Amino acid sequence: MRPEFDFDTPVDRRGSASYKWDSMPDGVLPMWVADMDFKTAPCIIDALHRRVDHGVFGYTRVPAEYYEATVDWFMRRHGWSIDPSHIIYTSGVVPAVSAIIKAMTGPGDKVLVQTPAYNCFFSSIRNNGCIALDNLLAADSRGYYTIDFDSLERQAADPACRLMLLCNPHNPVGRVWTRDELARIAEICLRNDVFVIADEIHCELTYPGHDYTPWATVNHEMTMRSAICVSPSKAFNIAGLQIANIIAPDAAIRARIDRAINDNEVCDVNPFGVVATIAAYNHGEPWLDALRRYLHDNYLLVRKEITGKLITCKVSPLEGTYLAWIDFRAKGLGSEELDTLLREKACVQLSPGTIYGAGGDGFMRLNFACPRHILQYGLDRIVAAIKGINH
Repeated sequence: MRPEFDFDTPVDRRGSASYKWDSMPDGVLPMWVADMDFKTAPCIIDALHRRVDHGVFGYTRVPAEYYEATVDWFMRRHGWSIDPSHIIYTSGVVPAVSAIIKAMTGPGDKVLVQTPAYNCFFSSIRNNGCIALDNLLAADSRGYYTIDFDSLERQAADPACRLMLLCNPHNPVGRVWTRDELARIAEICLRNDVFVIADEIHCELTYPGHDYTPWATVNHEMTMRSAICVSPSKAFNIAGLQIANIIAPDAAIRARIDRAINDNEVCDVNPFGVVATIAAYNHGEPWLDALRRYLHDNYLLVRKEITGKLITCKVSPLEGTYLAWIDFRAKGLGSEELDTLLREKACVQLSPGTIYGAGGDGFMRLNFACPRHILQYGLDRIVAAIKGINH
């Protein structure tokens, strides 16, 4: 690892208006909200310093360089050729998802979600007057999740099902869907005229042997019935800079989405998000690759500690993201009880599985994107608290 990429030195985030840290009482270690406890890439910090030194922070006109950096990144890293005219920028992936649902559905329509699923999906669906349709993922004895395609086929055939929310890679179960799996989803959605939103915010955070396949490279016909959401925010830890892109290749669909983006008033972005995106995509590759190696080692530590010391508990095999999905059901407690236990006895805050919908009870999601000695400290406290259940 290059010496300037330091993931071991802790950064004190308390008192910085961090939602993750400053929402917690002193003494409680937050391992819940999905941002990282590492400083972002030095190239981004340097670019932001230069922008701050300018001293004027008016309304932002997104420059051609922004589109060029985005297009070059996805072609170079993932073999995905994006037409810059297909890009709509906005303030985040969640606002993007909400606006696309608004554009492509009507009240009472059903939206397919592969559960357990990212909790904000449910509010985006509900806030647009739609109904979530759970396509429950199937887990084997190891906690490895796969898609129930028979159920997906039946649900997609429902005349009220107008849209599918695809999370690729998947949060919280950590799957990086294969090209074959994505192709089968595309066939089912095409056959049933189901529009697809692909949330690919975690696309850069994959581990050895598991490559991200862009949804837009799987099936051209389906791509024209899709909108893909991407952002550098997860990979480069810049979520607070409020920047994301929607790629919508069909002109008529893109116009509907652009109208919804404006109706929802999420059509403006700030200068720092633009500058950070350009720096990340043009110069951030070495830092990102070092980060991925560090995160993978952190994941291996989580597996070793949880499965080695709590032998009835399971950590789902993780192919992407920095979020471990842990099955505590053998301990006989639901997620809400586990949440209370871990906060009060271990002084550690995880995310209870119930917020991720069907199939989440008895699970907890752990964010391990922190310095390794802090992760070890948190794991020690979790193990001790869980071991104490039967005493």
